[in-house]
Amino acid sequence: MSWLLGALVCGNFGKPLREQRAMVRDWAILVALLFAYEYSRGIADQLGTRVHLTAIRDIDRFLFFDNDPNVWVQNHFNVSRKVSWYELPLAVVYMTHFVFPVAIAVILWLRNRHEWDRYMRRFALLLGAGVATYILFPVAPPWMAARDGYIAHIARITARGWGSMGLSTVSKVFDRGKEITNPVAALPSLHAAFSLLVVVFFFKWLSTPWRIISMLFPLSMAFTLVYFGEHYVTDILLG
Repeated sequence: MSWLLGALVCGNFGKPLREQRAMVRDWAILVALLFAYEYSRGIADQLGTRVHLTAIRDIDRFLFFDNDPNVWVQNHFNVSRKVSWYELPLAVVYMTHFVFPVAIAVILWLRNRHEWDRYMRRFALLLGAGVATYILFPVAPPWMAARDGYIAHIARITARGWGSMGLSTVSKVFDRGKEITNPVAALPSLHAAFSLLVVVFFFKWLSTPWRIISMLFPLSMAFTLVYFGEHYVTDILLG
């Protein structure tokens, strides 16, 4: 996020003060929502909102005939100490969440302000709804439910693929991020929501075959979130 906004500032460098002020005005709402997301756990604690440990798990079990999809997927895709080859592209898919949505916003802001406005209305609506839900209805993600004994064991393998690619720095950044982000910001899944947004937003410029192909991105994100133990299927559907 920070380096992308840095690119935005560099792209606006040297422009009149009026345009500099416009940049601050345009991006203030996004920055405020991101801060609200970062502090949503603390706000929920102040309000005394309890964390829901089994509600979403139970919906998943209803949908999948008393099975836990996260457990099933990890059991059938051989999660072990050895990193499987398919964890590598899935790790990349997961990390696109932290780059693509904001990168698209920056590019649109620099090149097409009308489309930027359309995009940001949708972006802000999704992010704002997510933050409100995290505060009012915090939900423990599958990895936390497994840790506390509410579902069978699953491994949180989200970042380990980067180490096997020789990019352990990315794993370390992810591990540091876990310490400051809201661990119970599970419902709705913004990973799922934004991966769908960045595809559907461009549908009007794509032919039908390319629309179908582009949907592989949100579908692969959905599988990644379940496989890595980050979200329940219900989180994804509601995202």
